Amino acid sequence: MAMDVVDYQIFGDDMQYVEIELDPGEAAIGEAGAMMMMQDGIEMDTVFGDGSAQQGGLFGKLLGAGKRLVTGESLFTTIFHNEARAKRRVAFAAPYPGKIIAVKLSEVGGTLICQKDSFLCAARGVSLGIAFQRRLGVGLFGGEGFIMQKLDGDGLVFVHAGGTLMARDLQPGERLRVDTGCIVALEPSIDFDIQYVGKLKSALFSGEGLFFATLTGPGRVWLQSLPLSRLANRIIASAPAAGGRQVGEGSVLGSLGGLLDGDNS
Repeated sequence: MAMDVVDYQIFGDDMQYVEIELDPGEAAIGEAGAMMMMQDGIEMDTVFGDGSAQQGGLFGKLLGAGKRLVTGESLFTTIFHNEARAKRRVAFAAPYPGKIIAVKLSEVGGTLICQKDSFLCAARGVSLGIAFQRRLGVGLFGGEGFIMQKLDGDGLVFVHAGGTLMARDLQPGERLRVDTGCIVALEPSIDFDIQYVGKLKSALFSGEGLFFATLTGPGRVWLQSLPLSRLANRIIASAPAAGGRQVGEGSVLGSLGGLLDGDNS
């Protein structure tokens, strides 16, 4: 199946959404629950797997759905196709604060490796698969486990990053050490490994964990400043049901005590 060539526009700053413009007969695929709005004339179909050409026949559909299940995604993907005689738009919203990245797969060698929950939407024809980590250490301590998501094709894909986005091109042999949860996506040419922080005191008390992810070029990497797991941990830690403290609770100053607490300012 040839990839649909779509136009798009990204709106917003910290809470973004992307509008994809579809010519008559064109279609986009979206992650379950990501759709924000669609104009009259766009029809929505839910399919097993991702609906790409690689999934012809019952076995192909089952295999595609199984891949998505392994990566922690829904068994189903929604396809939005334009049945009108004029251009129509469909919008997809980011699931939490951050940035939406538009990547043309033909410009990164036809394949993009990304974290399991970062895929938002894509032009029809993009195949959603899985990428296994070949190194035991990366699978156990790399933050994303043994399985990451692989996007194949030559069309546009839209990936979501939490917080602020950093894209960096690594030269051959250039190495970058990053927090394991801050990786959003990388080109297949990037060598992904893990490294022990080196000092027991740093490992125990720095709050950065026992391991760094090491990314070695050549290739491009995309990093996020606020992984969803980090955001969720801070929210849970602050929730009263989990033993967290409400603003002003237990303070002789009442709510004024919260104003003097730097962590809540």
